[in-house]
Amino acid sequence: MTDTGGAAVESVDGLAAALDGAGYLADDALATALFLAVRMRQPILLEGEPGVGKTAAATALAAVLDTPLLRLQCYEGLTASEALYEWNYPRQLLAIRLAEARGEDLADSDLFTEAFLMPRPLLAAITHPGPGPAVLLVDEIDRADDEFEAFLFEALADSAVTIPELGTRRATVAPVVVLTSNRTRDLHDALTRRCLYHWIGYPDEHRVEEIVRRRVPEADGWLAGQVAAAVQRLRGLDLQKKPGVAEAISWTTALHVLGITTLDEAGAERTLGTVLKYDEDARLARATGLGSLVSGA
Repeated sequence: MTDTGGAAVESVDGLAAALDGAGYLADDALATALFLAVRMRQPILLEGEPGVGKTAAATALAAVLDTPLLRLQCYEGLTASEALYEWNYPRQLLAIRLAEARGEDLADSDLFTEAFLMPRPLLAAITHPGPGPAVLLVDEIDRADDEFEAFLFEALADSAVTIPELGTRRATVAPVVVLTSNRTRDLHDALTRRCLYHWIGYPDEHRVEEIVRRRVPEADGWLAGQVAAAVQRLRGLDLQKKPGVAEAISWTTALHVLGITTLDEAGAERTLGTVLKYDEDARLARATGLGSLVSGA
């Protein structure tokens, strides 16, 4: 077994404590899933609603392992070449002009070398020299096309990619791969079978409060509890986009910046856009009564 980050991944409890030290509160189920992903070196698929901490989990894991986090943000139309590498065309053009000035001829083999190669996240993760593994975050894989998903499956299965001009690159130290999905579409069975799986749900009120206290330590402690309780009540409404941890943190930060130390109806009205992101949701919250939502009355 290659180095996997030392004592932090010797046990589930050790990893949970290390993640805690990195500012990420993981419950036992998530800590176990991440522990297995590191030790088994098997990709893990984290699904859940936006804002529940999927990306933050990968970021914290990289911090714990003291290794680079290589993030590949997926989007519709993403191609394999965009995820793998690109050639430094300006530098190649400069080399051609210098050669012409010297009266020299350059062959393709002179231009398509390691010196002109610019690795993108997938290639950088596979070619990471170690001694520990890089953490490859494939963010929002559900936004990518089926073709890219199939390519990614093959690359992860072999921990290798081929560059036509240079040949095949195989991982010396296989990366820890974290895929995230907001479940905007179903992923192919071939990919999900290859992965460990964990669903990150909305944390309960007490965990949200603790997370907010850590992420916004400058805010009054009482405010974190009020925001956590109000977010919990907002989730009980029939909203198009229920607020997650990210919105709770943003809401608390906005209140603190405005000098508001107690969440009341007036403060909620002024900062509602930090926690609710659709006009229909904001109107529903106002119709329900912002005063009751923030006070629990």
